[in-house]
Formats: sequence, C-alpha cells, structure tokens
Amino acid sequence: MSFLFGRDDAARLAIDLAGLRSGDRLVDVGCGPGIASQRARRIGAEVIGVDPAPIMLRVARARWRSDDEVTWASGTAESLPVDDGWATVVWSLSTVHHWADVDAGLDEARRVLTPDGRLVVLEHRIRDHAATGHAGHGWTAEQADAFGALCRRHGFADVAVDDHPGGRGTTLSVVARRAA
Repeated sequence: MSFLFGRDDAARLAIDLAGLRSGDRLVDVGCGPGIASQRARRIGAEVIGVDPAPIMLRVARARWRSDDEVTWASGTAESLPVDDGWATVVWSLSTVHHWADVDAGLDEARRVLTPDGRLVVLEHRIRDHAATGHAGHGWTAEQADAFGALCRRHGFADVAVDDHPGGRGTTLSVVARRAA
C-alpha cells in the first residue's frame, strides 16, 4: 500500500529540489504506480514514467487512466526509452539502490538530459549498508557521497548531497546538473 499512497512526500521533495515547473520534460526512472509522475504532470511538466515491472506500469495506467498526458514506458535506468537530450529533468525516487549498473544508469541519465538538465536522486537513509530486506532499501550517508562522486565522474556538475529529516526518517538527496 505504501507504493500506492506513500510517495507524496518524496514527490514534493523531488519537485522542490528539481525546481520543476510547467514546460519541463521529466523522466521518472522507476516510476512505480506513478504518484510522483502525476504530481509533476499537475505542475505542467511533460512526463515519461519508466519502470521495468509490468505490474507497476499496469497499476499506473489503471490509476491514472483519466490522464493520457503521461507516457508510461517499460525500461530500466540502464536503457531508457527516451530520445537523446529530450529531458530537462531526470529523477529516481528510492530506486537507485535497485539499479543493476549504476555507471550505465548515470550514462543514460546524461544521454537523455539536455545540457544543464537536472538530475535528482532520493533514497531513504539507512544505517547499515549490509542490511537485508526492506531495511536495506536505501543508502548510508557514505553511499550517497559515493554516488555524488560518481555523478561528477559521469559529467555532472554542481553536485550536491544533502539529507532531509522527515516523519518517516531521513531522506538523502543527490542533485546535479548535466554539464554541457
């Protein structure tokens, strides 16, 4: 149920960190049931929600069937079904820890972003990188810092790593800009 109703806080934070506004073109990597995609659409962004799980795409399509303005597409972070330079914003909300190949995922984000496009990544803060199950879904502070450094190596600039305390714990963010 948290997949269906529990992502509003992450969506609001991502919108704020991205400076998302009407006219932006967003790729929501790991869109799940589409909560964050829909919040972005309400602002006036053009949205492509990408997820590797057919069930998540079916849920998103069913839940938001009255809005045909969002494109729901099967894909992974490492192989985004998006044209080169299409997106002004790429975000991944609590999904980078699932990426099979982080280097390839960052290369894809850079490929689909316009010059100066924004990358926003959110993950729950965990205390132990060896945690298993749901307790391991997220990053330690050290993992967030390492991801920020990896962003720099993949051609991103103005990389900022931050933490955001909240009611359900701390969220770690990495925000970067695609260097021209």
